[in-house]
Amino acid sequence: MRTKVLFVIVILISTHLAETAAQTLTAPAAVTDPKKISSKPNAQVEPRGLTIEKLYMTRQVGRATWSPDGKSIAFISNMSGRNNLWLVPAEGGWPVQLTVSDQRQTAPAWSPDGKWIAYQSDYDGDEQWDIFLVSAKTGKVVNLTQTREIAEINPTWSSDGRYLAYQVKPKPSAAYEIDIYDMVMREVKHVTANTPQDKRNSNPIWSKDGKCIVYTQEQAKGTDSNIFVADVVTRNSTLLTPHIGEQRFSANDISPDGKSIVLTSNASNGYENVGLLEITTKKIHWLTNDKWEIRAGEFSPDGKHITFTANVDGNEDIYLHDLATGKSSALPIPKGVNEPTGGHYAFTKDGERLLYYHNGPTEPGDLWVYNVATRKSLQVTHSLVAGVRPEDLVEPYLVHYPSRDGKWTISAFLYVPFNMVRNGQNAAIVYIHGGPTSQSMNSFNRFVQYAANQGYMVLAPNYRGSTGYGKEFQQANLYDMGGGDLQDVLAGVDWIKQTGHLDPKKIAVMGGSYGGYLSMMAVTKAPEVWAAGVPIVPFVNWFTEIENEDPVLRQSDLATMGDLEKNKALYVERSPINFIDQVKAPLLLLAGGHDPRCPKSEAQQVVDAIKKRGGTVEYKVYDNEGHGFARVENQIDAYKRVADFLLAHVVPADCSCSLTE
Repeated sequence: MRTKVLFVIVILISTHLAETAAQTLTAPAAVTDPKKISSKPNAQVEPRGLTIEKLYMTRQVGRATWSPDGKSIAFISNMSGRNNLWLVPAEGGWPVQLTVSDQRQTAPAWSPDGKWIAYQSDYDGDEQWDIFLVSAKTGKVVNLTQTREIAEINPTWSSDGRYLAYQVKPKPSAAYEIDIYDMVMREVKHVTANTPQDKRNSNPIWSKDGKCIVYTQEQAKGTDSNIFVADVVTRNSTLLTPHIGEQRFSANDISPDGKSIVLTSNASNGYENVGLLEITTKKIHWLTNDKWEIRAGEFSPDGKHITFTANVDGNEDIYLHDLATGKSSALPIPKGVNEPTGGHYAFTKDGERLLYYHNGPTEPGDLWVYNVATRKSLQVTHSLVAGVRPEDLVEPYLVHYPSRDGKWTISAFLYVPFNMVRNGQNAAIVYIHGGPTSQSMNSFNRFVQYAANQGYMVLAPNYRGSTGYGKEFQQANLYDMGGGDLQDVLAGVDWIKQTGHLDPKKIAVMGGSYGGYLSMMAVTKAPEVWAAGVPIVPFVNWFTEIENEDPVLRQSDLATMGDLEKNKALYVERSPINFIDQVKAPLLLLAGGHDPRCPKSEAQQVVDAIKKRGGTVEYKVYDNEGHGFARVENQIDAYKRVADFLLAHVVPADCSCSLTE
């Protein structure tokens, strides 16, 4: 997976599940007839009133963690222009910056004694993460690992606070191992070792007594994974999920009594569902059996409930499952994309409150606290800045359209600007998510909202290979990258043309990471469709990408595309750089100077080839960024370039704006 992009809409899911395992979640209504797409009138909206500066100064709130006493929340935010750690009272209030760094930080975890917050930080986006500690009281920062050539991620405390477990990967390696740092003895112990290069260990979870760690081991192909339990003293690991064929099992939490694991797996029916795994018998009791993406959360502190989330066609709700009655109910919280947050500790220690992250099409991601007893929520952070009104933001349609080969129904979110006239003169952008194992969801997207405000219709398709729609759909582009998935994108273009709103000569394509790759495939394989293309941090040549990318992705690409020699013809045919002479649309490419996933040399190949043949191409490398742009000033600069480029080459109907204004 190279990246993930989220989208948003407001849809209701059923609020109660009686006997979840037998219940089918109600799918939201989707539009299937393009003629039924219409623009909503809004006399109050200010056309082209949203600027890139306003939207990208809207705060971003990232991962969070409870203080042990439940009085404070530490979270990641870019309020200073960098992704640093902040503190906010649990009842809400003015946040206070805890760390001040030019580098991005993530994955905070508060120690059980309250003294330290562990987190990870890299260097100019190179993903060579170190684990740091910061004092919650003084702000003193300590680099715990100090290993420039080894990446350490996902710090997790033992319940007594003596040990810190994390994932570790040397730069030349493709295998993540799990290590433990002893805070008393100041030494490192290896929980796993000699993991094959086509596998990686992730998500270490401590038992409450600190005697063992449960972790997930995934194959590079992404279609098979297992759960193991490791004895911390002997470091022996035991397989808990033996199975035949390819199935995915991911551990989410260990029960307080240490007897069972709540897991997420597609072994029941080919879709992600939630189960309870008995450690001694290795038997699984399924708590859900639905045909949507249901993901396990964690046990409540008393072990009587678990949380899970249900992603139903891009809209996600949080559920609380009663283990005694077998019944589940959706939390009465704002609709959109909702997820418990706080690592393994979304609950406070007393189990009375639950920390969650809420995101919606007209609401940026924010932290909320849910009170279990009163069933009411309190918004803790407030990301929307003055000058960006929710009523000026567009809620998308959920649409379904048939794939060109007739094998699939493709789901997508379609953003239609307010007051758009059905006159066949309007412009559109097809916005392709990355991954490819990711999903466009019903969440806040800054550039999409900017584009809609400028007068562009925006389609965000979930092509085959996307997550959220089951095992078969997710694996439908294996050994076919840039094939059927590209056709699914083009089928979306066919569909939106039938709405009657668009000028077919005014359609642009853009996307990041794998979405950047598909954008390049689009402009080379279907050049007549596009008026412009904006590939962001793309790869364009499978051979050079595999040679230069991070070893983890190299293993993944080889597993999903096949042997380089045996499948050489496929690699050649699916490398858009080989068909660059077909490009008709002007291109803008953006890259990160320290990108370990899609190195800047990939974009440079396109720029050199287009210039050689006298085509139109613009290019910008952000030397202090990696795979995507974390610094706010770079985000603003990058997306202003995109905005100006699109306004110059794909002019919205009746656009009176001037690039010199």
